Amino acid sequence: MQDLPGSVLFCCDYNAVRSPMAEGLMKKYYGFDTYVQSAGVKNDLEIDGFSIAVCQEMDVELSRHKSRSFDEMEQWGDDLSGFDLVIALSPASQRRALELTRFFHLEVEYWPILDPTGLGETREAKLASYRQARDQISAKLIERFGPPVPSTAKP
Repeated sequence: MQDLPGSVLFCCDYNAVRSPMAEGLMKKYYGFDTYVQSAGVKNDLEIDGFSIAVCQEMDVELSRHKSRSFDEMEQWGDDLSGFDLVIALSPASQRRALELTRFFHLEVEYWPILDPTGLGETREAKLASYRQARDQISAKLIERFGPPVPSTAKP
């Protein structure tokens, strides 16, 4: 287990599926000692209903999440240089994060997480794909930061 960074930014393509899941799971597992945010390369989608559903199964609330892009983040004063670690969950977000951080001494990691959008014909098949992405994120969090911390994690 490594020490938790002071701040983490999760990013993916639209900040509607994978990065909000990662943000919510990180907060649940490790509490609020680490500043955690998420962003997308673009922001033209609302939080995905299947993401909300599969995270709710783990008592992670995503329904109030507001999707935002890297550009909006900067407009709102959340500069990428202020993060200790950026974790990209898609190739496009990794490219954008590396482009935006090239002048900063900032660690950018890439976690290849399944994009569940567009997978599955039925509701159950779609939910299974989203659960798979959620579980991949969960496993990577535990691999990277250690087991969830019960004393600080949200109930």
